[in-house]
Amino acid sequence: MINCEWGIEGINKYSSDSDVTVIIDVLSFSTCVDIALSRNGFIFPYKFKDSSAIEYAKTNNALLASFSRSKCDFSLSPVSLKNINKGTRLVLPSPNGSELSLSSRSSVTLCACLRNYRAVAEYANSISENIVVIPAGEKWPNGTIRFAIEDYLGAGALISELKGELSGEANAAKKLFGSLKPELYDIISGSLSGRELIEKGFPEDVDLALELNAGRSVPVLENKCFINSHNLKIVTI
Repeated sequence: MINCEWGIEGINKYSSDSDVTVIIDVLSFSTCVDIALSRNGFIFPYKFKDSSAIEYAKTNNALLASFSRSKCDFSLSPVSLKNINKGTRLVLPSPNGSELSLSSRSSVTLCACLRNYRAVAEYANSISENIVVIPAGEKWPNGTIRFAIEDYLGAGALISELKGELSGEANAAKKLFGSLKPELYDIISGSLSGRELIEKGFPEDVDLALELNAGRSVPVLENKCFINSHNLKIVTI
């Protein structure tokens, strides 16, 4: 069965009974992971943006991404990772994508976005038809989930390439993506998340996130590190 459910509650409900969990966080985390891994980098997801992240980076012999969005320093801005060097190990703190990735209890945890959904789906199909797709959403100031249309469309894109019986939620996401695909740029750039990034001076992040299947990575979580599936034999820790 292919299931689709939101955020941490979706992880808690489905991941332990699913062979594969796929995290979708389109406008930041997942796109960053694809861009870094497409250039043969390694991403260590980390939930907290505090001093513990500094120690975590040291422990893993990794650089630490900036806690604030930046184009110049490695951060949750996809633009900042376009020129990351091969072999760079980067801790990427994120209260959404990173937390969800590390909370998964499936045997295989993947990360997908609009840039790499076809490649990730092909890899997932080779493993199982028992998959849960998790659109991350965003968080309101009080910590509750904000259902983000870009992540739902990203989930639908991935599900459109998966094999297996679809739950009602998964089928709805697939059909929404199919019907809105011609308008994808206008919808996502005009969404709350898209407008926020554009207004803050990061329109290129939206552009990169909307390059359908331009990425070359299949991010697999191995020993708490996202590694391109082609590089799984490389010792990372």
